[in-house]
Amino acid sequence: MRQQRDTLKNTEQELRVFRWRALLAVLVVIILTGLLTGRLFYLQVVQHEVYSTRSEKNRVRVEPLPPTRGLIYDRNGELLAENRPTYNLTLVRERVDDLDETLSLLVELLELPEEEVEAFRQRSRQRQRPFQPALLMSDLDEEQIARLAVNRHRLPGVEVEAQLLRYYPDAEDLSHVLGYVGRINAEELQRLDTGDYAGTHFIGKTGVERFYEDELHGQAGLRKVETNARGRVLRELGRTDPVPGETLTLTLDKPLQRLAVDLLDGRRGAIVAIAPQSGEILAMASVPGFDSNQFVTGIDVASYRALQQDLDLPLFNRAIRGNYPAGSTIKPFMAITGLKEGVITPDTTIYDPGYYQLPNDDRRYRNWLRWGHGRVDLERALAVSNNTYFYSLAHELGIDRIHDSLAQFGFGRRVAADVAGESQALLPSRDWKRARYNQPWYPGETLSVGIGQGYLQITPLQLATATAVLANRGDWVQPRLALEIDGEPVPTALPDTPPDIDLANEAWWDRVYSGMEKVLSGGEGTARRSGVGLEYRMAGKSGTAQVFSLGQDQRYNAAELEERLRDHALFMAFAPVEDPQIAVSVIVENAGGGSSHAAGLAREMADFWLLERQAGKAPVGADQAGDPEDSAREDGRDGDG
Repeated sequence: MRQQRDTLKNTEQELRVFRWRALLAVLVVIILTGLLTGRLFYLQVVQHEVYSTRSEKNRVRVEPLPPTRGLIYDRNGELLAENRPTYNLTLVRERVDDLDETLSLLVELLELPEEEVEAFRQRSRQRQRPFQPALLMSDLDEEQIARLAVNRHRLPGVEVEAQLLRYYPDAEDLSHVLGYVGRINAEELQRLDTGDYAGTHFIGKTGVERFYEDELHGQAGLRKVETNARGRVLRELGRTDPVPGETLTLTLDKPLQRLAVDLLDGRRGAIVAIAPQSGEILAMASVPGFDSNQFVTGIDVASYRALQQDLDLPLFNRAIRGNYPAGSTIKPFMAITGLKEGVITPDTTIYDPGYYQLPNDDRRYRNWLRWGHGRVDLERALAVSNNTYFYSLAHELGIDRIHDSLAQFGFGRRVAADVAGESQALLPSRDWKRARYNQPWYPGETLSVGIGQGYLQITPLQLATATAVLANRGDWVQPRLALEIDGEPVPTALPDTPPDIDLANEAWWDRVYSGMEKVLSGGEGTARRSGVGLEYRMAGKSGTAQVFSLGQDQRYNAAELEERLRDHALFMAFAPVEDPQIAVSVIVENAGGGSSHAAGLAREMADFWLLERQAGKAPVGADQAGDPEDSAREDGRDGDG
């Protein structure tokens, strides 16, 4: 048997295995090469725009350009609100590695007081759009800027930027009427247009700044800049310029506004002056005021707490939000109501024994002159501020007709076209009392309203507006603050005003005016000493508003009362009677009788406007001495109360 030989190597089989392996390797290489080529094609061709843009963003950044806020002028072209250059500290959270460490370093470099640190940290965490700078601090001084510049390498995401900051040259005189701008808060950020307010840190908070925010703000622009690896700007590649805010010209007369503030002389109160024929608000002062510039940059905690805790309420705008009893300033409007409703004529007389009694009621509603004025008609009732006449008139009219008529003069409603935050005060009615107290209306309450007391509440702006309507013989022109916007006049004919007031006999207006003239010029006029030397015809009415009510047999003695419990002094007036150019309302809190403490102020305002501002003459002084109303106070509230 032949022995088989063992084969040590099968060359043919090895060659076959090698070929298969080589083919597999080539296929793998081809597949991998195809995948790599496909990926490169996808990245370089299909996704070219995406990655090109991402690459560009590593060195090119789009930044918002905030617009310049519009300027505010008075009617004479005097600047009331301007913009001044300043430096702000901003932070972009997305570019900060360790926010707490960065904030601690900033607090140290800026040497912030302890009470300001928490507010500083809160601003850094305020909700903000991604990659938008958050405003940490405004109005940096040179030393602070220098410290930040030296430590710039330690502060990624922190920038010191130059911007224009709002500034009010006459901050205290105009603090309430102009208002102020302040930092945009989280709530405002929710409702603001992200494009319009890109790069903007401030917004109007109160007053004119708030009401005309859209006109004053402008439109934001953009710029494209090249940056280095640290985000510092190297050069500008292009820009779209922002559109500045519109210029606003107000109806205010700055010298008259300053006079109003000076006349109040630090006493709590308000003065409003209106041009009756156009509705232009010439002055609207509320004292005390405050430095509105503090709120622009961010008022410190101690200063804000001091303003909040001040008993004189400097942050409270008395001219538009102060609610006061009208006192006897309501009597001319009651007179018009009685004439319009046919309850009285100008010749209607009553006998005043010093009090009025409702039928089947023992209570006596007293006149301010305890022994009475005897026989009085409409003109004399206005001149001497007789309560008994207007008690009788109010009872005959009833609260329903009184409410509807006074509403036509603007009481109980917001009257101005462009005044932010105005109160509507309170014009009471049967329905109001039922809804508020679930009680019926009583006849005695009607008598109180008839002399401007009880539930009736007015604002100084309402009183000035009603006086202007009275001066216009019932024709309405809505009060306004804006005169021009970018040189274009603001229309005077505005909607949503009460209907004009018509009297059956046009001469009845003259009879009411005559009674009001006698307040200042008549032998019995309650404010006759303030009318000495008048160079024009002026119609007015004084008022004294109760802070608290007296019982029937109680007597008022100011000397025994705490100062803040004393009566408020009021006066309303317009002049010249034949062609009214100014209507004024004055309220001085806790001053006493309106004829002795408010009439002279209204006279000074009218003198300045008519004799100096319009005629180029020096204003005539006014004697503000006391009058018979005040001498009779020992017998109870006077006719102005």
